[in-house]
Amino acid sequence: MNLQLTLAARYLRGRKLRTVLTTLAIIFGVVLIFGMNTVLPTMVTALQANVQGVEGQVDFTITHTSGEAFPADVVDKVKDLDGVRAVSVSLTRTVNLPADFVDGDPDKPDTLSAVNLIGIMPESARTVRAFNVIDGRYLEATDTDAALISQTLADVLSVGAGDTFSLPSTLGITELTVTGILPANIGPTNEEISVNLPQAQQMTNAPGKVNAIQVNVEAFADEERRAEIRESMEDALGNHYNVGALMVGDEAFFNMQMAQIMLSMFGALALFMGGFIIFNTFRTIVTERRRDIGMLRTIGAKRSTVIGIILAEGLLQGLIGSIVGLLFGYLLAAGVIEVAQGPLSQFINLSLGAPVISLPLVGISILLGVGTTVVAGLLPALNASRVTPMEALRPSTTEVDLDRQAGWGSIAGAFILIMTVIALLSGQAGLIIPGGLLFLVGLVLVAPVLVWPLANLFGRLVALLYIRQGIGGLARSSLTRQPSRVAVTASASMLCLAVIVAVGGLISSLTGSLGDMMENSLGSDYLLVPPSIGLWSSNVGANPELASQLRSIDGVDEVSTFRFAASTIDEQAVSVLGIEPVAFEKVGGLSFLEGSEAAYDDIANGRAMIANGIFMSTFGAKVGDTVELLTPEGEASYRIAAVAIDPLNAKITTAFISQANMQADFGSTEDVFIQFDLTKGADRKAVGVQIKALAADYPQFRLISGADYYQALESQMDIAFSAMYILFLFLAFPSLIAMLNTLAIGVLERTREIGMIRAVGGTRKQIRNMVIAEALLLAAIGTAFGLLGGLYLGYMLVTAIKVMFPMGYFFPMSGILTAIAIGLLFGVLAAVIPARQAARLEIVQALRYE
Repeated sequence: MNLQLTLAARYLRGRKLRTVLTTLAIIFGVVLIFGMNTVLPTMVTALQANVQGVEGQVDFTITHTSGEAFPADVVDKVKDLDGVRAVSVSLTRTVNLPADFVDGDPDKPDTLSAVNLIGIMPESARTVRAFNVIDGRYLEATDTDAALISQTLADVLSVGAGDTFSLPSTLGITELTVTGILPANIGPTNEEISVNLPQAQQMTNAPGKVNAIQVNVEAFADEERRAEIRESMEDALGNHYNVGALMVGDEAFFNMQMAQIMLSMFGALALFMGGFIIFNTFRTIVTERRRDIGMLRTIGAKRSTVIGIILAEGLLQGLIGSIVGLLFGYLLAAGVIEVAQGPLSQFINLSLGAPVISLPLVGISILLGVGTTVVAGLLPALNASRVTPMEALRPSTTEVDLDRQAGWGSIAGAFILIMTVIALLSGQAGLIIPGGLLFLVGLVLVAPVLVWPLANLFGRLVALLYIRQGIGGLARSSLTRQPSRVAVTASASMLCLAVIVAVGGLISSLTGSLGDMMENSLGSDYLLVPPSIGLWSSNVGANPELASQLRSIDGVDEVSTFRFAASTIDEQAVSVLGIEPVAFEKVGGLSFLEGSEAAYDDIANGRAMIANGIFMSTFGAKVGDTVELLTPEGEASYRIAAVAIDPLNAKITTAFISQANMQADFGSTEDVFIQFDLTKGADRKAVGVQIKALAADYPQFRLISGADYYQALESQMDIAFSAMYILFLFLAFPSLIAMLNTLAIGVLERTREIGMIRAVGGTRKQIRNMVIAEALLLAAIGTAFGLLGGLYLGYMLVTAIKVMFPMGYFFPMSGILTAIAIGLLFGVLAAVIPARQAARLEIVQALRYE
């Protein structure tokens, strides 16, 4: 083994540039694996806080059995327990407001009778809850007499960021300054006013006290683990405290499980790419050393010696690359978190914290870094060791290389591609989802036999760029002479570009689908929202007069309303909503899963309904079926005309019928939700004043600007997707560098050939342009593979999400253009340094290379 280590070390020292380039691939592979899996848990915990914060939930809430406040230092007993990720304390008091406290008018009922004053510690609070500040800023620990309020409360109080308002307290009337405004509150709870904990303690005469501790545990802990953490908290706190848990069946927990599945997919893709990058780079080096191996065999080296030398090289480079990769992986993770912290802190006030080093992850990263390089060298080494000395020294030809590459691997790749295309055409998610990764594998296997046709196709285009120099054909010939090396390079390029295209497809599909859905349902100019969305029976609505008065306001265009009735089918509860089909389609609308907008005519002209997805799954129904709705007069038959969803009712078994049928069958004429648009060119400010005056007579509703609310949701969605871009760019960047690495190695291996071209009269400029032309061809072939793989992979991701959430596939034109630009740009960059070095080489020196 000493001989192998000695020869391996000498070889690495003798070819410093090649060694550095190969080790860089190992470094970037480990950076990808270690850095990605260091960032992921941090991102996951932020996502967990965001999901639960939006839901108004945490994993555990700790309160005193008496219901009274308790010392704040009780939190010290739980914050350091194993499994506890984030802890925050709060003091919540309901403040009942005196009559006419807000509007001062005894002739009008108050729209606000009570608020919840919540004292928080700003930094710890945003680790367990999302604060999406849409105006102003988040609370700071040094703020006094400062508050965060919702947009709806700001409208009721007629204040904005920087304004002050009054609130009763044990000190009398306390003046608070609005530092930031949160999105409108459309839930059934009291309006919340968040202040610093010391401020709340002072206002409620509870110094040093809190009445709740919010706890989030390690990301996506399963039910058994959560029970274990809960038990440890109960043991630490004693018998006088209650530990309330978020139930596994709760929607927030379900959402987190879905997020875990998606992030696990991304992590698996990261590991796959990291291993593939290292394998491809090392395979290139071993392939290029075929002649050296033949010389060793000629002077008496055994097969085991050849294998040992390559394994020793892999071991040395793997150890060096893994150690350096761990260092840079941590630095990169810290950098990504630092960059992401800015927008996350600004827009949703989440604190990511420092990257956490996991000892098992360190071990796995080293094992993968060293193990992958050893295995990557072992497979080609085994093949090379079987070759006789004379065969290894004999120059290979294009035909021989093609025959070898077009073997069982290419046949298997073609078969895989055919099967994945059939899976795609089938439309079955169970076939399409595994087909995404298999499609990439098929492209990798079939790549060698596609090199010739693609090189000829793109070579003609490149030749046009250099038609006056006559080097386009020479670059094409160089590529087709070594299809194996080109296939390796194209495969590395394919993976990184496929990720970019796939991300573009996923984000364009999510943006398009969610944007259309929100705009359809919430994009009207104004919304009159009851206290409880979805639980319509608990709301007191308005008679049709309110809608008529709104229609009579000059500048108001279409007005659409919901009317509610409770019903059952086979003793299963159904929420029935009555709509005016024509007005509803113009102002709001549904997102159809089956059927189309023609269903509005069906429900307007007969006993038909539009059901949502939960309705269909609950009753096992399909479009065209007839169901019996229980009404006060008995059962009424309705035909299911279409399946559609509405974000306001997506989680409740819901059927939409016409208001005419609603009145006839259920006798309901009460409007529980109203949305309306303004006419084009209307004076929004003037009309808004009239609308607010009218809405003031109906305090059961909250007036919300639908357009502003939709834009706020859209902005938050863009921020969330920006975080996804950061995540995927981090996933793609190392593989882009690996493409540069592979291209550069391929160009350097042709140094001797370049010397021969110089010897027969080639100029330095021709040499430089020839290398760049070859790099462009390599990049074009890899980009072509990447576009194909990315389109399929993106469709696979959309199909996987469609199982959980209805969405359509939007063609990722921006992702494709980005991938093409990046692919060609990196191709040129990969050739710049080698091209300059090759052009500057003296002829004799180039001819002596290797």
